[in-house]
Amino acid sequence: MNPMKALRQYQKVNSHAQISEASPHRLVQMLMEGGLDRMAQAKGALGRGDIAQKGLMIGKAVDIIGGLREGIDAERAKEDESLQQLDSLYAYMIQRLTNANVKNDPQIIDEVMGLLVTVKSGWDAIADQQAV
Repeated sequence: MNPMKALRQYQKVNSHAQISEASPHRLVQMLMEGGLDRMAQAKGALGRGDIAQKGLMIGKAVDIIGGLREGIDAERAKEDESLQQLDSLYAYMIQRLTNANVKNDPQIIDEVMGLLVTVKSGWDAIADQQAV
């Protein structure tokens, strides 16, 4: 048996279990973590000169951020300026990742990672307050 294949299968099963038991708030956290992971993988691929893998990982990060953006309640966003700003920030992140992909620029990936870490830290703080 291939140990790497077994590890991937375990991770897949474990991920499905976490997702099925997660609250909506935790699912958003998991998406953000996944986006950050994909960007880190893209940077690693870029460093190795694996342009195809870099493109694939940036594409997955863009899809995740797009999913976060789609999760914003459009009706509430019409009345809530902070939700409008978050939507604009997600759109900016997607645009910057697209630029990073075209230019093979790890600094742009770092910029987007920093933005997503900031958003995630705020989201994590909400979870911490709910736990109290």
